[in-house]
Amino acid sequence: MRDVIALVLGGGRGTRLFPLTGYRSKPAVPLGTKYRLIDIPLSNCINSGINRAYVLTQFMSVSLHRHVRQTYRFDQFNGGFVELLAAQETMDAGSDWYEGTADAVRKNLKYLEQPWIKYVLILSGDQLYRMDYNSMMKTHLDTQAEVTIAGLPCTREQAKAFGIMRFDDTGRIEGFLEKPQTDEEMDLVKTDPAWIDSRGIPSQGRDLVASMGIYLFNRD
Repeated sequence: MRDVIALVLGGGRGTRLFPLTGYRSKPAVPLGTKYRLIDIPLSNCINSGINRAYVLTQFMSVSLHRHVRQTYRFDQFNGGFVELLAAQETMDAGSDWYEGTADAVRKNLKYLEQPWIKYVLILSGDQLYRMDYNSMMKTHLDTQAEVTIAGLPCTREQAKAFGIMRFDDTGRIEGFLEKPQTDEEMDLVKTDPAWIDSRGIPSQGRDLVASMGIYLFNRD
């Protein structure tokens, strides 16, 4: 996985976690005794053999910067790094605060021009999960996809808070609906539970698949 760079989005306001986010960004919220939410995607990366990552920061990022600097130190021989990229005003017109995930990536494209980078893994810095990204990479390569999106089965009640994907029999995404609220809307993007089971993930009768906000792109 030495040709993969991870972009971890660490700029969330975290309004739903207030007052925990009163003085820090959401990825900097403490987890357990000495960890922060940002450690989840970064540890998943390291355990998957991805030791090069940029953390994109924006809101109330002081404690997040401090934690990342003090925690992620690689020796000079393995080439690993976790580097902070704060939102900044530049000479380009309109280049200051990030206006969403795509804009955050767009404003940092110059850091992806290094010749060793073939794949870009985009992660959220405030999610709690365990994942081996090697499995995602294998699917990406086997299907010769340009973009691969991780998903999880969810109930219809849970679907109201997520972007829902519909797949064809090969796993290609052929429909997407952001936060559907009615059964009629959900029926437009439902997936056969048997197909979900065939991918090695127990559907337990669930017929909707939510995007996890984890994206794997070919750089070129």
